[in-house]
Amino acid sequence: MILAADPSLRRTGKTVLGGSPLRLLRLTGEGTRLLDGWLAGAPVGDDPRDVRLARRLLDAGLVHPVGTGTGRYGAADVTVVVPVRDDPDGVATVLAATRDVAARIVVDDGSAAPLLCATLRHAASAGPAAARNTGWRHATTDLVAFLDADVAPDPGWLDAILPLFDDPEVAAVAPRVRSIPGRGVLSRYEADRGALDLGPHPAEVRPLSRVSYVPSAALVMRRDVLSAVGGFDETMRFGEDVDLVWRIVDTGGVVRYQPSATVWHRPRSTVRAWARQRYHYGTSAASLASRHPRRVTPARFSPRSIAASGRLVRTLRANGFDTGPAVTVAAQRQLAVVTMLAEAIRRTWFPLALLTRRGRRVLLAALLPCLLDALRTGRGPRWLALRIADDVSYGAGVWAGSVRHRTARPLLPQLARQDR
Repeated sequence: MILAADPSLRRTGKTVLGGSPLRLLRLTGEGTRLLDGWLAGAPVGDDPRDVRLARRLLDAGLVHPVGTGTGRYGAADVTVVVPVRDDPDGVATVLAATRDVAARIVVDDGSAAPLLCATLRHAASAGPAAARNTGWRHATTDLVAFLDADVAPDPGWLDAILPLFDDPEVAAVAPRVRSIPGRGVLSRYEADRGALDLGPHPAEVRPLSRVSYVPSAALVMRRDVLSAVGGFDETMRFGEDVDLVWRIVDTGGVVRYQPSATVWHRPRSTVRAWARQRYHYGTSAASLASRHPRRVTPARFSPRSIAASGRLVRTLRANGFDTGPAVTVAAQRQLAVVTMLAEAIRRTWFPLALLTRRGRRVLLAALLPCLLDALRTGRGPRWLALRIADDVSYGAGVWAGSVRHRTARPLLPQLARQDR
């Protein structure tokens, strides 16, 4: 196994800091030497002590595995499952890009005109969760790759994913899902802030962390893990992929985000369809909150966060960090809290903010990061309008789902028991 440092990793002497949530580890001299070698490109050895240290660093999110070279699994161990409804051209694109795998199963989820290329068919639409379940239950390979009909994988996209399954604890790996570039302002916005794009940095997927979920638009999984957890929840029309990932994590399985593998997503062609998609994503918050309490919230913070930052500075200084870097880390944590609250105001609490003059002022202040994004990227007013519409559409879905499920959980902040 080859390891790479997380972008958050900071070091001084034998102390390492980073990850999400933030972790501080103290290494021995031998541990420091091993970490230096691994970050320089040396593979992790078979010595049990080396493996334990590597696992500790991986679990802390301080390092991540690099999917290079050959491993136990190849394309012959993968079945591609394509759930689809009324998109024959998209299916053709996926099939053309996945000729090297062991098998491809296309599940037609009740198309108006049955797809001739479909392996299996639902007479009436049962939803994407049911279509994926039908597909993987007919697979015989160790690994199953879910690819929606509106994505197109890069050549060799599995090369960076399959080696990660050499770790028996890895249950699923997701590539980066980027939006196909286009000329219109909507295409440019999706390229900048696509809802399925989780960024350029690898991560272990954990609830309430930097990467808290991965979409099933492109996801490779162990078939025996799918069987053990019962697959996707077919009662969910949206958010079923988040639910599945969290259930796997709850069983002790590791889910990894591997952005060095890329698939390209075809975004909605109109603003109306795009806004409706964001709205539907928001509606899933209520059903997820009922299944996973304390994991769905617009904001999670400690009322003692300022004092905690002071403690963090003192702790880092006591562990060898200079004052400047220690203050920088604490300031970044405070900025993250402010950014989170601004996003919560824009996305979830905006209906309440509009009720009072003071609330409207707070809402205007919360829009400042959107304006800064537009200025930083050189985008124009229409891009900024989409940025705001993105939050409003998603937030409207959260409120609608909460009303439908008669729960306020997705609307309420959570107070952390302690800063981590």
